[in-house]
Parts: sequence; structure tokens; C-alpha cells
Amino acid sequence: MMEPAPTMMNWLELPPNLTENILHRLGAIEILESAQKVCTTWRKICKDPAMWRVIDMRNSGDLSAMPHLQKMCRHVVDRSEGQLIDINIEYFGTDELLDYIVERSSQLKVLKISCCYGCMYKGLSAAVKKLPLLEEIHLNHTYIAKEAIADAGCLCPHLKSFKFNILQQCKFSDIEGSEEPDEFKFNSDDEALAISKSMPQLRHLQFIGNQITDKGLKAILDGCPLLESLDLRLCHNLKLEDGLGKRCSEQIKDFKRPNDSMKGCEFVFEDKDDGYCSDGGFSFDDDDDMFSFDYDDPLSLADDDGDGDSGVCGFYSEDELMFEV
Repeated sequence: MMEPAPTMMNWLELPPNLTENILHRLGAIEILESAQKVCTTWRKICKDPAMWRVIDMRNSGDLSAMPHLQKMCRHVVDRSEGQLIDINIEYFGTDELLDYIVERSSQLKVLKISCCYGCMYKGLSAAVKKLPLLEEIHLNHTYIAKEAIADAGCLCPHLKSFKFNILQQCKFSDIEGSEEPDEFKFNSDDEALAISKSMPQLRHLQFIGNQITDKGLKAILDGCPLLESLDLRLCHNLKLEDGLGKRCSEQIKDFKRPNDSMKGCEFVFEDKDDGYCSDGGFSFDDDDDMFSFDYDDPLSLADDDGDGDSGVCGFYSEDELMFEV
């Protein structure tokens, strides 16, 4: 008995809300460089400010692409029209870019910055003064000024999750041509004490690679009584003596010890020279022409039949927009 022929459907026939849900699963770079070029329908959805309430600028860390990524980031922040609530920046962040984002995103609740090393020193302190709704701050392989942690705790009363992950044996001077200013030199428990005094509502804390000692850990347990998860992997100054390890296990639902496995960690921390996103991300080729596309120019999309309303860009045929259901 022959099986019935599969039912075919055109992507353009999907309900707008379903199409939007699918496109949301792409990163900002993929949307700008690919998805919005498929057809005028998708382009219209991609220009909706609601599409940019969450901006994920995950990328492969190609240094030559950093200026282009900064330009893209500014563009999508503008598209959000103040509706942005969650942003992820990797490799290309600067104090100036953060200021641009903050000035246009007063509703921001989640700020993630990774692998920006010596490019974002004091920007966070300035940013949190304008972001009272922040609930999550995630920093990976990114240096910040001492006062930034205390400022974040004092000025962001809704802060529930804080991540500050960087192997602190990786010195500031490891960045070529850089010297560590005094304001960026942390003593072993500086961050822990700042958190304990300023973040009493904290639920989740990740401190991978920190120089925290038992003294700092005790301060956190006393000052942050609502903590549900605490990740202290690679914090090798900790001894967990005098019943401290037992207290952590009893007080914290999800407690990771210094020697626990790094499996599942999004970033690499074992080698100070390999601070990169473990799952790669969007990468660029060597063709600079790809960045000449005007993301807001409707003429950049081809209209094959000349009627101004074909709905299909010249990159794709009708057959290529069909899928099996």
C-alpha cells in the first residue's frame, strides 16, 4: 500500500505569530544578515519593535568583525524603540556601546556581557544608575571597576541573579599593552563583601574562578539569606572549614564546590588564553561587502516580478519556501 503524499506548506502561509516565534529562536545577527532578506513578510516582522525585546548578539569572536557588530547592535537597539528587556553582548562590548544601549533601554531587565576583557571598565557603574529594573547581570571574562558591584546592588533593588566569572589569576597585564589600574585590583574578598552588603535579595550567584576565601563566603551566606544557587567552581582559595561546607549544603539548594565538574559551562575557564564561547556562534566570512547591506533599505530586497509586492526576495524561489508538514 502506497503511503499518502506528504502535505506541503509555504513558509509565507504560516500565521504571523508562529513565524515570529520561529524567528525569535535566531540570534540578532542571523536575523539581520539572513532571515529578514527572505521575503517582505519576514522583513516586516523583523522590523517590529516587539521582535527586539530580546537581543542575542552571540558570535564567534572574530576580532575583524567587531566594528560591524557594534554597528549592528546599535541598529537593533534602535529597532526595539525602548522595548528592550534582555541583551547579550559577546566580545565587542565597550563602555561607549553600553552607554548607547542604556540611554535607549530604560526597561532593561537582563544584561549579559562576555569576553570583553579590558574594554568595559567603568561602564557598568554608570549603566546601573539608569537601569533600576535590572534583575540579572551576567559577566563572563569581563573586567569591571571595584565600585560597580556595590553600585549594582544598591541601585538595582530587583536584582536576583549575579554572575561574575573570570579566572583572576589571568592578570590585567595579559591584555597586550594594558596595565591594571588600582581601581580594578581586587583583594581576595572584595567582591564577596560588596555582594554581601548590597544584594540582600539575591537568589542566584555564580563566582567561577574567584579568589574568594572562607571569610568572604561566610559574609555572603549571612548577607544574602535568600540564595538558592551558589556556584563556586574553580574558587581554589576556599577551604570550607569549620562546618562551612555543611552550612552551604544545608542553606543553598544548588551548591557547586570549587572542584566540581565544569561540564555544561557555557564558557571555557580552565585556560586563561581560551576564554571563548564553547558553542561557537555566528561567524563571518572574509567578504566585507556583506556589511554594506542597509538593514532598513527596502530596495535591498529584490522584487522579481516588478510589482513591488512579490513577497519573495531574489535569494529564494517559491519552491525553496516550501516545507513538509
